[in-house]
Amino acid sequence: MLWLFQRKPQKATSFADPLPAGYLAAQPASELLQPAHRRQLLERIWQYTALSHPLFEQLYLGPIQRYAELVQQLPASETHHHAYSGGLLDHGLELVACVLKLRQSHLLPSGAAPEDQASQSDAWSAGLAYGALLHDVGKIAVDIEVEQQDGSAWHPWHGPLKQAYRFSYRRPRDYQLHSAASGLLLRQVLDNASLDWLSGFPALWSSLLYALSGQYERAGTLGELIIQADRVSTAQNIGGNPQKALQAPTHALQHHLITGLRHLLLQELKLNQPGAAGWLTQDALWLVSKTVTDKLRAWLLAQSIDGIPTSNSAMFDELQAHGLVETTPEGKAIWSATIEDGTWHQPFTLLKVPPALIWQKEERPAMFTGSVRVEATEDNPNPAKSPSVLSLPPSTPPTLPDAVDELLSLLDTESDAEQAPATEERQAPQVLPASSDQGLDFLDWLKAGIAGHSLIINDSGAKVHTVAGMAFLVTPGIFQRYCQEHPELSTQAGTAEPWRRVQRRFEALQQHRKRPDGLNIWECEVQGPRRKASRLKGYLLEPAGTIFQAIPMDNPFLRLVEPQGEA
Repeated sequence: MLWLFQRKPQKATSFADPLPAGYLAAQPASELLQPAHRRQLLERIWQYTALSHPLFEQLYLGPIQRYAELVQQLPASETHHHAYSGGLLDHGLELVACVLKLRQSHLLPSGAAPEDQASQSDAWSAGLAYGALLHDVGKIAVDIEVEQQDGSAWHPWHGPLKQAYRFSYRRPRDYQLHSAASGLLLRQVLDNASLDWLSGFPALWSSLLYALSGQYERAGTLGELIIQADRVSTAQNIGGNPQKALQAPTHALQHHLITGLRHLLLQELKLNQPGAAGWLTQDALWLVSKTVTDKLRAWLLAQSIDGIPTSNSAMFDELQAHGLVETTPEGKAIWSATIEDGTWHQPFTLLKVPPALIWQKEERPAMFTGSVRVEATEDNPNPAKSPSVLSLPPSTPPTLPDAVDELLSLLDTESDAEQAPATEERQAPQVLPASSDQGLDFLDWLKAGIAGHSLIINDSGAKVHTVAGMAFLVTPGIFQRYCQEHPELSTQAGTAEPWRRVQRRFEALQQHRKRPDGLNIWECEVQGPRRKASRLKGYLLEPAGTIFQAIPMDNPFLRLVEPQGEA
C-alpha cells in the first residue's frame, strides 16, 4: 500500500507561521491521510475493491483525497459521534470501508440478469462508496461556520481551504438540513468523468441522487447499505454494538426514543405536582432533564437495545437531532426554568417535548394549573459541552487502530475483557449492614432478566454466559448494567461507581464459586476464528440453576482458564 503515499506531498499554502492560537492549518490530502489508522482504512478499501492500482487511484483514491482536503480537520458532530478534530474524515473513510464490505453480500442492481449485474458491478461499488463518503459532508455547508485567517468566511462550494482556519457551530441550526445538503458538494469530490460514467446507469444514478438529497427511503438498496454503514461507524465510536446495529430498521433509535418516552409518561412518571418529573402546559411537556434521561436510558437497556448513548450529553444530542425536543433560542436542548405551584416553587433544568409526541389531543391528561417560568439568564445548565465561539474540538480521537480493526470485522469486541474488576484481597468477606439487600435484589433482577429474555446469554455482547456447566457473570459489565437500570443507586451508594457496592453485596451472599487460591474472579478465554485472543473476567455460579430455569449449553467460544498456582 506504500504506493499510495510515495508521491512527494505538496505544501499547503501558509498564511502565517506560526499560527495564531485557535487556528488550524490547511493541509494537503497527503498529510491528512498519513496517520496509521487512515492508511489502514485505505488499505481495506483497496482490498474490498479488488482493482488495479491505476483504476483504484482514479475511482477511489482521487475522490477520497478531494474529500479529505475539503473537510480538513473538522469534526463529524459537536458532542455526539466522531466529535474530535478530524472526526468527519475518519467517519467518511469508515463509511466507505463498511459499505464496501456490506456490498459483498449483495448482487446489484437487485433483480437484474446475472450478466447485467456482472457488467455493472464496479459502477455500483463506486456509487455506494461515493454515497457513503458524502453522507455527512453537508454538515460543513450548513452546520458549521468557518472563518479563514484573513477574517473572510469560507464556503465549501468555493473549493478546499487555502488558509489557516477556525470554526464554530451555527446557533440555531436545523439538525436535518445537512442530509439534504450533501449533493451541494458533489462536484467538489467527483470529477466530470466520474459523473458521466455513473449517469450511464439509470438505476444507480437515481439511487445515488436520492441518497445525496437525504431521501434514503427512495434510494433503494444503495440507501439501505449506506444507512447500515453509518449505524455501524456511529455505534463503534459511541460505544454501541456494531453487529446488532446492522439489524435495526433505518430510524430505529428515533423509534425507540419515542416509545421509551411514551412508556415513561404513561407508566412511571408523575406529572403536575411537587416531586413530579414533568409538567404539561398548553404548548409543551416540560421534563426534568437528568431524571427522565436516566430513566429513559434504563428502559432502553432493559429492552436489550444496543447503541444507546452512554452519556447524558450524547442522549440530549440524539433527542435534539431527531426533533424530539424543542431547542432554546441559543440552539440548546436544555432549558432553565422555575416551576411554580401555589407557594411551592423549584428551579429545574428541563427538556421541552411537544405533547403531540406522547398523546393524541383527546388523550392528554389535565394541564398544569401552575406556571413554568423560563429563566432569562445566560448561564448554561446543559450538561453537554457548552458551545464557545470558534472553539476547537479535542485534538485527538480515541485510540483508533484497534477500533478500526474491530469496526472492519463488524464484531463486537467485549469491552469487559479490558476492564479490571474491583481489587481483590485474600481476606474474609467484608461484613456489611444486615439491612442491605442489594445483593439479593441483584440476583432477583438477574433471574427475572434471564427468564424474560431482557438479558441475553452466550452472545458476543452478553454479560451472562455458561461455561463448564456453570453460569459465568462478566464483571464489571453485569453490575454496571444493573446500576444503569437502577439510576437511584448513584445517590445511595455515595460513590461515583455504585456498581462496586453492588458487586461487594453480591460477594457477601457467598453464592459464587471461589478459585483454589481463595480469590473470587475467574477468567475465560474468548476463542474464535475471527477474534483476537482476549479474556473475560467474572464470577462462577454453581449450580447454574441458581439463575437459570433450564441450564443452556455451554458457550462454545469460551474456555474456563484454570488458575496456575497462587495468584
